[in-house]
Amino acid sequence: MAYSYLVLGAGRQGIAAAYDLARFGGASRITLADFDREQAQAGAHRVNELVHNPIATAIGLDVRDENATRRALKGHDVALSAVPYFYNLALTRAAIETGVSFCDMGGNTDIVRKQHALDPEARRAGVSVIPDCGMGPGMGNTLAVYAMELVGDPEEVYLYDGGLPQKPQPPWNYALTFNIEGLTNEYYGGMTILRDGKLFHAPCFTEFEMMDVPPIGKLETFLIAGGASTAPWTFQGKLRTYELKVLRYPGTFAQLKAFSDLGLFDLKPVPVNGKAVVPRELFHALFEPQVRVDDVRDVCIIRAHAKGKKNGQPSEAVVEIIDYYDEATGFTAMQRMTGWHASIVAAMMARQDVPTGSLPLELAVPGRAFVSEAKRRGFKITERTGAEAVEPALARIG
Repeated sequence: MAYSYLVLGAGRQGIAAAYDLARFGGASRITLADFDREQAQAGAHRVNELVHNPIATAIGLDVRDENATRRALKGHDVALSAVPYFYNLALTRAAIETGVSFCDMGGNTDIVRKQHALDPEARRAGVSVIPDCGMGPGMGNTLAVYAMELVGDPEEVYLYDGGLPQKPQPPWNYALTFNIEGLTNEYYGGMTILRDGKLFHAPCFTEFEMMDVPPIGKLETFLIAGGASTAPWTFQGKLRTYELKVLRYPGTFAQLKAFSDLGLFDLKPVPVNGKAVVPRELFHALFEPQVRVDDVRDVCIIRAHAKGKKNGQPSEAVVEIIDYYDEATGFTAMQRMTGWHASIVAAMMARQDVPTGSLPLELAVPGRAFVSEAKRRGFKITERTGAEAVEPALARIG
């Protein structure tokens, strides 16, 4: 059976998702929509060239226009949102109203929980809604589910993830490969994690540690916002611990914490020479030109470490993926791990391999099924269980 997909947003992640749907999603038709019609056309052309099939077409679309968005949705089986997170709640409502299944790349837990509140409407419409796809929190939470399956009766889950340049350049040692709105959203506020069986709000830029990640080397790891998303609520009463830390090159933590302490990630305007200035917008204007790289060779890492019991005996599992820029397609590791996680979920929705309703990713997508699909696309996912599942080498700093 062939399926029709609407990909909203023709940026890097949207194009990667469209390509994967064309190749592995059983697609008969892919519509790539963007506010910039020329960008959508260029994206569709690139997809068609890569798969040697004129399967993708382009349209200009402003997702803030509710009527135009509903018209674009009609006739598609699944819509995949690769636009900034703050549009996703309205897009979810429009998808439900037009009878189209919907997934997105998340990024804001409060919005995701509002999307889940639409579960009765999605069930009545007979569609699936799965927010929070992408690399993080998407693939991380899915690999955590798989690690939990390997353990048997899990009790604790520790996640680590990061997207980095293969050759870091000082002073920032970072390369931006996606929308900067998504980056600073991760650096503001904090994250709800599960610890000692209770929900705990952990502020950003706390619990700093060093971690050894062969073959990359020693990396900093610390708490930021949103990475675990809804999983702590989902697993409360089932696990003692569920938490995620980001991975960055040494020196990054001090830089980011200084920016945060200064208030540069805040959204409340401050007066400057009689004008209202939003600190985060100022930070975007100053920081993005410093770290935006058009031709980046990157590496992305996710490690999921689960502990528990199997047949009454202590049990551990470590599931890890390290992915690199792909020379054959020109896709970055961030594009592949973000766009392709979302497209794998979209294809599952099209095939009706996931439940109807608006559900948390960690409940809707089986870990083993996802890993099978990821390996089919060439992702190298390693699994260590039992005695091989050695605790990641951590050196606590503070």
